[in-house]
Amino acid sequence: MSRSITMTSAALALSVAACILPPVCSGEAFAQSAPPYINAVDIDVVPGQIDNYLAALKENGAASVHEPGCRAFNITVSQKDENHVFIFEIYDSAAALDAHRQTDHFKKYATITKDMVAKRDPHPLSLVAAYTKGM
Repeated sequence: MSRSITMTSAALALSVAACILPPVCSGEAFAQSAPPYINAVDIDVVPGQIDNYLAALKENGAASVHEPGCRAFNITVSQKDENHVFIFEIYDSAAALDAHRQTDHFKKYATITKDMVAKRDPHPLSLVAAYTKGM
């Protein structure tokens, strides 16, 4: 069941990425020097804490998208397990993600939520290709 949720979350995250990243046509390369750095995180929240957890995470995400190097910060919740959250962040580089983790708003989020998380499973990813339909 957990693997099913993870795969569903990953598919959703890739769909989100395809919608927010610049379109790439077949045969065209990215105009940037390096592909974006993607941080996808599966989180199981302690039952009864999901509302508090999401409030803290939303505050962190809203501040994160204003950081240099952060392109997107997406929060999803499983339709089959309300305590399973999937975060999909896109940064210019691993260094930009490291800088994010040093911000006051991230440190606040980490402190507030440390006892609300039963399991955290990060997945650092590299974008290979993104195909989008015109928006």
